[in-house]
Amino acid sequence: MPTKTLHIPTVDGQADAFAALPHAGGRRPGVLMYPDGFGIRPVLRQMACELAEQGYYVLVPNVFYRHGPAPVIELPEHIGSEARTAIFAQLMPMIKAHTAERTLSDADAYLRFLTTQPEVSTGPVAVTGYCIGGLMAVRTAAAHPHQVVAVAGFHAPVGADGPDVLSNITAQLHFGHAEGDITPGALKELNETLNATGASYTSEIYPGTIHGFTMSDTDAFNPAALQRHWDRLLSLLGNTLTTG
Repeated sequence: MPTKTLHIPTVDGQADAFAALPHAGGRRPGVLMYPDGFGIRPVLRQMACELAEQGYYVLVPNVFYRHGPAPVIELPEHIGSEARTAIFAQLMPMIKAHTAERTLSDADAYLRFLTTQPEVSTGPVAVTGYCIGGLMAVRTAAAHPHQVVAVAGFHAPVGADGPDVLSNITAQLHFGHAEGDITPGALKELNETLNATGASYTSEIYPGTIHGFTMSDTDAFNPAALQRHWDRLLSLLGNTLTTG
């Protein structure tokens, strides 16, 4: 699978990024993939490559580039429960510093960069994200309604900014929630908000899951839920983007 390490000019400097491209070459639809809070690492590169195999140019930015290149902090090969406290002690200040304003400023740069790559076809793009990256995907789609036609978020606080942000999204949506992250009542409230916006969406709890279920390098990993995630994501992209 062809891959690239890239640098994206932003208002605050340069964001390092990872890109995966289809073997077949040519110009393909672009997908902006926001990582979870642990950032770019082997599992994210693998997921980007798997998505690229389906005919997409996948760009994964280091959203914490202001604090250094990826990996911004040292991570174990497997992120188990015993390591999480120390890891989050380092991550949380970066997550809190990454305000909505920073997300939107960076999103402008990421989309501008993605859509001008010679391997990316003209036309709309999709945005997907995991954990905090799912919220970044929602913010990006809301700020670029004429450019983003599909948005997905997995085990992500997708409704954290409230209904006003969700109402600005014109893209088709899929939200895959961890059972441990959201109650049926909270899901009903979120889906009622989406209904009120007139959005085309699916928003569902993945059974038997906890936060982080897509990530195979964590204790939260759930293989069946990861496959469900691929099924939902590929269906969403197939309905909105043309791979040629």
